[in-house]
Amino acid sequence: MAEGSTGRRRFSDKWGKHELDVLAVLSSAFPQWLTSRQIAQRVKAYADSYGELADQAAKAAFAKQFQRDRAKLAAMGIAIESRQPEYSSKSEGQDFASYRLQLGDEPRVRLRFEPEDMSVLAAANYLARSMSMSSEHEQSASSSHVSRTAPRVPQTPIPGLGLDSIAPGLGTQTIPDALVKVIDSRRFAATIDVDGEHINVAYTDSDDLAMYVLEHPGASIVSPQEAADAFHRRLKSAEGLKSVDEVERSAGELESASAQGDSVDPGEGESGKSHSKKSAFQTGSEVDRRLRLMLFLSAHLGEEFSLEELAERFIGRAKTPEELKKSVNVIHKDINTLTTVSDDGEMAGSQFFDIDWSLLDAEGIVSATNSLGLERLAGISPQYLSMLTASVSYLAHSPLLPDEQRAQADNLYHRLHQHVKPGQTPWLSLTGYELEPHNFGAVKRAIASRSLLDMTYTDGAGNNRRRLVAPVKIYVDEGVYYVAVWTDVEKAAPEDKRNIVLRNPAINKANGKPRTWQVLRIARIEQAKVVEPTASLDIPDMPLSELRKWSFDNGTAATFITDAKDLSFVGNLPGAGTEPFGPGEKVNLTVSSDSWFVAFCIAHAKHIVAVAPETLRTMIVARAQRELSVVSRDDDPER
Repeated sequence: MAEGSTGRRRFSDKWGKHELDVLAVLSSAFPQWLTSRQIAQRVKAYADSYGELADQAAKAAFAKQFQRDRAKLAAMGIAIESRQPEYSSKSEGQDFASYRLQLGDEPRVRLRFEPEDMSVLAAANYLARSMSMSSEHEQSASSSHVSRTAPRVPQTPIPGLGLDSIAPGLGTQTIPDALVKVIDSRRFAATIDVDGEHINVAYTDSDDLAMYVLEHPGASIVSPQEAADAFHRRLKSAEGLKSVDEVERSAGELESASAQGDSVDPGEGESGKSHSKKSAFQTGSEVDRRLRLMLFLSAHLGEEFSLEELAERFIGRAKTPEELKKSVNVIHKDINTLTTVSDDGEMAGSQFFDIDWSLLDAEGIVSATNSLGLERLAGISPQYLSMLTASVSYLAHSPLLPDEQRAQADNLYHRLHQHVKPGQTPWLSLTGYELEPHNFGAVKRAIASRSLLDMTYTDGAGNNRRRLVAPVKIYVDEGVYYVAVWTDVEKAAPEDKRNIVLRNPAINKANGKPRTWQVLRIARIEQAKVVEPTASLDIPDMPLSELRKWSFDNGTAATFITDAKDLSFVGNLPGAGTEPFGPGEKVNLTVSSDSWFVAFCIAHAKHIVAVAPETLRTMIVARAQRELSVVSRDDDPER
């Protein structure tokens, strides 16, 4: 074992890791730029292996190792930027770029988090990092030419360690598998304009994105251009949809029609803006843990922490005394590693801190000073704080977290929002998981107080209606909020509201009795007012399975024909029946919402060639033509 001048082990030789050495060298030199030669000379591991970089083989070996270490740090939130060298007569043939830490123009934000914030913060961090990686790929994809000397890491670092430095224990949190699955399945991102607001939307494929746009009237795709082009192709395909009768009369046309939409779309195999999906920063590797510990101590210079406290924060809560003792030993070992020096006593190893060794040895308490300026890396960048705040807000108002965690997320959002400049919080969304609709609160209050609801809503045919009902249950299907309401409320209706009570409900086909239940999509409720009932109502309990079934019993029989068999979007349709038809399939289903079916057929028009009944096909073609006219106006430079 190599020993340093203080008798402590040299990190680079012992552990074979260079990232901490590189970080120490660049941090101590900031804001100066260091050339490759200077970095190789100051980082002991590089100097031992590559000397003065006297030959091309040594230069190539150094460049490969340095870029590997640089990428490792960048993936964890610490970016190293580069610039072209300044050539001169004294440059002695220097042909490498210069480097320094990228800290941004604004200081990082440091906040205090409570233990109960950690689970929500970890989930929001996972979502925010996912959206940040999408943005990173969007920026790189939009560059038509990348300079040979341009940094190979994102200019806005993917946050991770900076947040860990002020939220210790974040890396030990468990993120719900269901949430990870939802986020990871949406591998692409686009910016959507909805009523003048720009929303960052993560989506699975181009069909998924088209469905999102069509379910938000007035929405349009701002970027990337590939996504807008894919949506335009679907509109053109939908515009040419045939009737099922026509295709059945001349089945030979189906083969030629199947050639539509052969182009590759975002989300279907091309690079696009796919997330380079990495796991959340929940890693147990030694170098990752030490980096997090290093930044935490940098953010709390002079403060005292027991080894047990640090072990719980950076390794996890121990279940047994033996496990705690083992974790404490690991943290003690990490402290030794972060305070090592090189053999010659110069700052070529990882001597990040001065530690009060007497306090540590006597009481097991860590107090660090002199962090070589690494405190500059501790905290959250303003840009990432905005994305993190948006992620917390989204989780507080979407069905992805349990109710108690959503309440905690809402509390955390109001604390974070105070530190974000007005207008700087981005909107974000995941396809299929809507935020709580505008009138969700009124519906929920009416249910909680057993009150009636005076509501104006849009039905499946697009007509505005006003009803007095008793809302009973809220549920979520595929991320969309629905409410089941009881319509037989005349005996409890105030005198001035009886004219909006439903008096002629639909008839149940099974037993011939009136249907007194109605299922509505809450987003379609335009206005809602809680009304005090004049009498109590005896509302029977109705399982959600029956309510869903009723919705489909009163739907419209529809058919569409595809150009291929075993398509995934067909397999995901509940209750759909299929039969072979030429190279594709004939799909029969009951549609509870005409507008949903219109959006569905346009979104999947790449593989749908015919639709029935004619009323729905006409609606699909008209909607596609209307969307195309909007796109044409937006693209007209004269407007």
